[in-house]
Amino acid sequence: MSDLLPAWAEKIFAGDRRAIARAISAVESGEAAGIQLLKLLFPKSGGAYVIGVTGSPGAGKSTLVEKLAGEYRRSGLRVGIIAVDPTSPFSGGAILGDRIRMQALSTDEGVYIRSMATRGHLGGLTAAAQDVVTILDAAGCQVVLIETVGVGQDEVEIARHADVTALLLVPGMGDDVQTFKAGVMEIADLYVINKADRPGAERVEQEVAAMLSLAPRRDSWRPPVLKTVATTGEGVAALREALEQFRVFSEQEARRLGRQREQWRVRLLELLRQSLLENAVKGLHEGALEARVEEVMARRRDPHSVVEELVEEFCRSQETTSNKTP
Repeated sequence: MSDLLPAWAEKIFAGDRRAIARAISAVESGEAAGIQLLKLLFPKSGGAYVIGVTGSPGAGKSTLVEKLAGEYRRSGLRVGIIAVDPTSPFSGGAILGDRIRMQALSTDEGVYIRSMATRGHLGGLTAAAQDVVTILDAAGCQVVLIETVGVGQDEVEIARHADVTALLLVPGMGDDVQTFKAGVMEIADLYVINKADRPGAERVEQEVAAMLSLAPRRDSWRPPVLKTVATTGEGVAALREALEQFRVFSEQEARRLGRQREQWRVRLLELLRQSLLENAVKGLHEGALEARVEEVMARRRDPHSVVEELVEEFCRSQETTSNKTP
């Protein structure tokens, strides 16, 4: 299989849609070939502008992403869309509602849409989201739009993956203090009041403006508050302009490097935790975990002591392995 990886990577660099689809599936499934392929693709990535679109269910994220992608396509840019859908409790896959809502883009060869399941991952994204961005980036997508699943105020992980985060709010959601909640409100670079033709849009705008005046950002960027009506495309051009303004602002050397450094620090820690956990679990002797579960259930041991013991055993096994290596 390793002999086929360079050819596979070349097809992705050329924008081959079948090769891209296979790569994303391999990465989602955790296949060894997918990881090896990412190693070849990574040096060719880094040029895409990654835009995160988040907000509560029913805010109109899919419709706005579709219109925003069309706006970038009119400028001749290649666009990748990662639409994170809820995991089906029966099949474990994505329900694909986002892809259905973006059918207008399905025939455009300059747009690649991938629906992905959260698979139990918290924070509104899927664990493989960053790797899929790398694939689409290496495939020549100049803009990658990530639409989160829409789980609510704790959906903050998108800020660790995107270059810019747009938060969608809508009037009439029945929560007059939604703009003052911690969490997702604090990570937005732009605020978008979608469905602005509804009553109450001005009130939401005033609440956001009041919040911004009370809690200024550490940098000098003042997040704009924009109004859109995604179903008609109203305000989408202004949204794109604001996204580009933030891109210019953030690309000032110190800000850009500082943000990227923090993003990659978090990413490396995520991969480290995942790798260490997988190796530790693989290193357990058959029945070892079950025996400790029984001990904890019987209150003969406490869970913290058990975990400390397992970590010590894993560290000793790694030390023994390294000593045996010539």
